[in-house]
Amino acid sequence: MQKLVYLIPLFPLVSFAIIALFGSRLSKSVVSYLAPSSILASFVVALVIFTTQVSNNHAITVPLMSWIHVGGFNAEFSFLVDALSILFTLVITGVGFLIHVYSTGYMHDEKDYNRYFAYLNLFVFFMLLLVLGDNFLLMFVGWEGVGLCSYLLIGFWFKNINYSNAANKAFIMNRIGDLGFLLGIILTFGVFGSINYHEVFAQVGTLVIDGKLITYITMLLFIGAMGKSAQIPLYTWLPDAMAGPTPVSALIHAATMVTAGIYMVARCSTLFSAAPDTMLFISIIGIATALLSATIALFQNDIKKVLAYSTVSQLGLIFCALGVGAFSAGVFHVVTHAFFKALLFLGAGSVIHGMSGDQDIRNMGGLKRKMPVTFITFLIGTIAIAGIPPFAGFFSKDQMLAEIYLHNKVLFVLALVVSLMTAFYMFRLFFLTFTGDFRGSNAQLGHLHESPKSMTIPLMVLAVLSVVGGFIGFPHELGHVLNIHHWLDGFLASTLKMDTLEMSFNTEMVLMAVTVMLIALVIIIASILFVSKKQIPAEDEAPMSLIKEVIYHKYYIDELYDALIVKPMDKIAVLFYGSMERLGIDAFVNNIGTSVINWSQLLRLSQTGGLGFYVMAMVISIVLLMLMFFV
Repeated sequence: MQKLVYLIPLFPLVSFAIIALFGSRLSKSVVSYLAPSSILASFVVALVIFTTQVSNNHAITVPLMSWIHVGGFNAEFSFLVDALSILFTLVITGVGFLIHVYSTGYMHDEKDYNRYFAYLNLFVFFMLLLVLGDNFLLMFVGWEGVGLCSYLLIGFWFKNINYSNAANKAFIMNRIGDLGFLLGIILTFGVFGSINYHEVFAQVGTLVIDGKLITYITMLLFIGAMGKSAQIPLYTWLPDAMAGPTPVSALIHAATMVTAGIYMVARCSTLFSAAPDTMLFISIIGIATALLSATIALFQNDIKKVLAYSTVSQLGLIFCALGVGAFSAGVFHVVTHAFFKALLFLGAGSVIHGMSGDQDIRNMGGLKRKMPVTFITFLIGTIAIAGIPPFAGFFSKDQMLAEIYLHNKVLFVLALVVSLMTAFYMFRLFFLTFTGDFRGSNAQLGHLHESPKSMTIPLMVLAVLSVVGGFIGFPHELGHVLNIHHWLDGFLASTLKMDTLEMSFNTEMVLMAVTVMLIALVIIIASILFVSKKQIPAEDEAPMSLIKEVIYHKYYIDELYDALIVKPMDKIAVLFYGSMERLGIDAFVNNIGTSVINWSQLLRLSQTGGLGFYVMAMVISIVLLMLMFFV
């Protein structure tokens, strides 16, 4: 059974190799079956391993080969399959398969269809390598591979300079975080003498280590998470990642890349729990990111941009929970978020497909009549992310809010505000898109139609998961009364550092009731504004109050980065190019070449072609050699 573990990342890798090497010879129909089936095969293998071994909390370490042995540094190429890694594997392959199926319909008319699926399969391979690796270095290989594939997919339409710039931005900002992650791995080896998870975590409780060193290690590791999972200040790449095809947005934002940082922090929960200063920092960064991005999402008019900032906000909320030690709750929300956020992005893709590529919600309205399946599934996703029971988002968000409440009341209030804003901007998006009268052109109205089955079936499956997915983590105290076990906490208990704080039944029910009532009130307000009063954002968004204008333009943070970092770096680069590059390095290299040419021209004078000159030169040389010998 252990040998099957190799097959999980192998299937998408082989599929990538076949499509990449023989893509020009393969028809679209072959690729349409090959690419999704490889991900499905990985999912089936992961499910078999889960049901036979890991479900019993039995961790498996599967060595593949001896990798690096240099001095005291050892890194094996082996896989760790335990509760945490198999859970992420199932989400990656399960949701990834649905996105692959959806892509066969969405990208059907794309000229570079085969190249797209090659990138998509390689992306899934590296993500599986990231979560299955049993040491930090193997995780880092998957980490960098995911970054490379995100660059390729975000810039898939690279002939568009804006899309190419967005891909560059994602790649560069992730390299900043990756440097912190790499330094954290190096420091981890320096302190613990190993990069293997088990060996490092086993020493945290037994080895006496300076607390500052643990803080430095965890801070550096979290910098890596800030880049991959888009936290302040390294978050601005994620909204720009909307430049890629919509299924790519769903894959990056829902089940794969952005969850890498959360997986890493959860995997290292033993290490992070020993660094309270880092945990506080994580919770502060998380809630700040959640608030900032939630406010930005309130006024965005691009359907994908709203969902993008929603993702950043949800990730911030998860990190806030991780920062207070609610590792299981954070992982729980990652799972449910994968379901409803993938659903929302794919639903947005269906809308864009029907709108002939238009993404502006001001040009939509009344789409429920033309696109009933997309309408119903998008509504389910919206209810789920808002946190209305019994949909999946309610259970995971409720657990996060409850555990944040137990640790820090101020963070709880801020997290609740984020949840309320989430409900508002998501129902604003839903109402402006699907209700009221159509506001687009007659050409768009004539083109409006429901998406093909290859796109609607994944929507329906994700909608079902968004409804029932939350029951794997039923509220603790209510579950005790109803005799319903919180399955996920028990499943992850052997892998994550679990908190022992408990909440009374009355407190849990009051918090739950207050949260749901406030969210319901916000939804009612949104319906009054955008359904009853039919408020539509103006085309030019003017005139606007100063605060709204600042928020609408995303707090001008991109412009701030451009003024403080990009432009000064450009000027420094121009200065260095003129002084160090041209007058220094280039001049040095060119002068060497010039001097060689000049000396060769001088030496050419000795090559006269006259026999007498050569005899004389030979005699003089012999005389000089004899003199040197005697001296």
